[in-house]
Amino acid sequence: MAINNRANYARVKSLLNEIKKNKKFELQILLGASAILSRFGELSNILKKDGFKKFKKIYSIVEGENLTTMAKSTGLSIIETSTFFENYRPDAVIVIADRFENLSVAISASYLNIPLIHIQGGEVTGSIDEKVRHAITKLSDLHFVATKRSREFLIKMGENKKNVFLTGCPSIDIALNAKSKLSKDFFKKNKGVGVVPEYNEKYIVVIHHPETTKFNETYSQILQTIHAILKLKDIKIVWLWPNIDAGSDIISKQLRILRENKLIKNISFFKNFSPENYIKLISNCECLVGNSSSGIRESSFLSIPVVNIGSRQKNRERGLNVIDVEYNKNQIFNAILKQIKKRGKIKKSFLYGDGFACEKIFKLLIRILKKNVSVEKELNYL
Repeated sequence: MAINNRANYARVKSLLNEIKKNKKFELQILLGASAILSRFGELSNILKKDGFKKFKKIYSIVEGENLTTMAKSTGLSIIETSTFFENYRPDAVIVIADRFENLSVAISASYLNIPLIHIQGGEVTGSIDEKVRHAITKLSDLHFVATKRSREFLIKMGENKKNVFLTGCPSIDIALNAKSKLSKDFFKKNKGVGVVPEYNEKYIVVIHHPETTKFNETYSQILQTIHAILKLKDIKIVWLWPNIDAGSDIISKQLRILRENKLIKNISFFKNFSPENYIKLISNCECLVGNSSSGIRESSFLSIPVVNIGSRQKNRERGLNVIDVEYNKNQIFNAILKQIKKRGKIKKSFLYGDGFACEKIFKLLIRILKKNVSVEKELNYL
């Protein structure tokens, strides 16, 4: 299993537990990219705490967080990942979603004739993730998808329908099982900086990632989000650090400037949460603001109002909990005020599954991996 960022781990933790418990499987975790960098929420200690003590680290991120370093990091990761696969020779490799870090895993497994299993293919979004997701699909041999539309899209892309399975999204599993109440020391234990909310205070969560295909607009985009948030005076703000995509340095710099402003009395900043604590965080917020897929997936299941900004999640299936706005401070601010009023009034959506995706995936793995999975691609174009 390849885990290259905090979101990947959150989505497959339940599946990792199922694999670890079963004596028929030997679980090998490949930990790389931003998942081993402290400034992006390093996962090593979280994995150990969760009982996953054996994992291999691969260092492949080229510093700079721009378009060129993304490409170079992908190339370096192919070199390191191929070496790992050559030495360990896994019977199958599992990758999730659409991150550029996972494309190198898919390429390496494919060239070494190792069956590749892809979770969350067939979805539609903006940014470079759209290209990467479909590239991984064409390199993959088995597909576990989150929605009916995703399965239909993969079959239209030429994938054999016998190899495409509707399971739901694994991140919904954690949303189903996580305890919802915040402990009195919740924010203190998660080591935020700034003006941290009390456990019983109302707050908004902000997650603003770069849009890689609009790299030159990163600075203006984050300023619009910041200016909108600064207009909110009577509610606490919990702001999470961005991912490692091109443009994250630009966003991080503006967040550091914001963090050092002593006149701001209602904003706190956090690098990372464990999967369970992240679900607790968003399930208790008044509104989730930004461009994270968790605003589309988990939040729809948890009935959390969301203000989705920009085109990063463009055309992704969504529930009735989402309002879409452009990078305009007034649009963002007005949408937040509107969404806060909907708290507690939004119906739960099962669009991305019922919370049993990992159980379904694991049962399918047991059945399918008893046989030899063919790495010969047979496309069935309609």
